[in-house]
Amino acid sequence: MAHYAVTVTFFLAALGVLGVASSGPLIAATLGSTTVTALAIAFWRNAIGAAVMATPTLVREPAQFGRITGREFRWSLMAALALALHFACFITSLQLTSVAAATALVCLQSAWIAVIQLFRGVKHRWQVLAGLGTAFGGVVAITGFDMGTSPDALLGDLLAVAGGLLAGIYTLAGGRARQSMTTGTYTTLCYGMCAAFVAVLALFTNQPLVGFEAAGWMGIIAITVCAQLIGHTAFNHLLATMSPLLVSMIILLEIPGAALLAAVFLNESLPAGTYGGLALILVGLAVVVAGQRTGKAGRGRPLAERPLAELGTD
Repeated sequence: MAHYAVTVTFFLAALGVLGVASSGPLIAATLGSTTVTALAIAFWRNAIGAAVMATPTLVREPAQFGRITGREFRWSLMAALALALHFACFITSLQLTSVAAATALVCLQSAWIAVIQLFRGVKHRWQVLAGLGTAFGGVVAITGFDMGTSPDALLGDLLAVAGGLLAGIYTLAGGRARQSMTTGTYTTLCYGMCAAFVAVLALFTNQPLVGFEAAGWMGIIAITVCAQLIGHTAFNHLLATMSPLLVSMIILLEIPGAALLAAVFLNESLPAGTYGGLALILVGLAVVVAGQRTGKAGRGRPLAERPLAELGTD
């Protein structure tokens, strides 16, 4: 039984990585070849995702939605707001900078989680601090090269960094909610509220959510299926058995995955220095998670494996 559980976990993690790695290239291709707007992609992937995830839950356990507590709703609301702003920043960044740079910078979420934990009183080992420094050194390298390329590329980099911070908040809040919520209930609530937040953003920024050509809708469907229903949902399910930091570490595989897909399907090439920055981010984030293994401070368990309830208070 234990072997079966490990196999299922590994399969879900691999599926999640493939799903999220396809997100950047698919979004860039859709935005670059159709009239679809950034917020339209964010809205429909969440709205469709919420509808799909709600269906089996309503069929099997409709009473689940009536048992949502105030605490669960608050954490889900925080996760949804962070996710909406994350999409707004990340998808817009893909219009301004390279897929590889935007993906690497947004994947800093695990570093941001470690930083947030640091401010909340969690004592990290020196390896974590060294890893953070290395990862953010990669950020400086990428933004430095893009600063010389164009102001738009630099703005895209900064938006991707903000998207990474918001993704970290989304993951932490989701971990809180998932302590007592099923995957179907949480994802339905979170995706649904996220879609509502994005619709409001679209209204204020005059970005249309409908009226696109067939190719645009095909792109939205592909992004929703691959990135939202497969990628995000797989990792939301894993939050029930893994810590947010460990889940974010697995998501790091999105960096080389997205860069490879962008190179193959979008013919994207980058300056050698940018590739160096990508490597620094990947190595630094790997060191961050490896350094989470604490002794006495970790109560005898790796920090990455401790329940989120032990990492702070509500």
